Amino acid sequence: MAEPKNDDFLDDIEAAEAEELAEEMAEIDADMAEIDALRAERDELRDKFMRALADAENARKRADKQRREGEQYGGSKLARDMLPVYDNMKRALEVVSEEQREASTALIEGIELTMRELLNVFKKHGIELIAPQVGERFDPQVHQAMFEAPVPGTKAGDIIQVAAEGFMLHDRLLRPAQVGVSSNPGA
Repeated sequence: MAEPKNDDFLDDIEAAEAEELAEEMAEIDADMAEIDALRAERDELRDKFMRALADAENARKRADKQRREGEQYGGSKLARDMLPVYDNMKRALEVVSEEQREASTALIEGIELTMRELLNVFKKHGIELIAPQVGERFDPQVHQAMFEAPVPGTKAGDIIQVAAEGFMLHDRLLRPAQVGVSSNPGA
C-alpha cells in the first residue's frame, strides 16, 4: 500500500519562502525610506547652500555699493564745510571797488586765483556749482526759495534774486541755491 504524501513539508518551504520574501521586501522598503530621507536631506542642504550663496552675493554687492558711495560722497561733510569759504571769498570780490582794485591789484588777483583754485578742487572732487540767473524758473530740486515778492514784469515762479549759489556733489544736492521768487498772481 502506498504511503500518504506529506504536504506539510511543502507548506513549510512555501511559508519559509514567503517569510523570506516579506523580510526582503521590508528590508527594501527600509532602504527606500532611508534613500528618500537622504534625498530630502540633500535637497534641504542644497536649498540652504543656494540661499547662503545668494546671501553672500547680496552682501558682496551691498559692500561694493557702500564702498563706491563712500568714495563718491565720503567727503560731503568737508565739502559742505568749505562752502562758506567760497561764499565769503565771492562776497569779498564782489564788494571790491575799482579804486580798491587799482590800489591793491596784487592782493585782488591773489584772491581771484585762490577762488579759481578752490573751484578747480571742487570740480576735481565732483562738486559742481549751481548758479541760477535772474529770470530763470524756480526749480525746487536745486533751489530754495528764501522769499517771495511781486515784481512787475515777471511771472510767478521766476527767480528775481540770487542770494547764494548752490552746489551738487556728483548727483546729490550738497546745498540748494538760495533765491528770491516772484509771486505775481496775475502773471
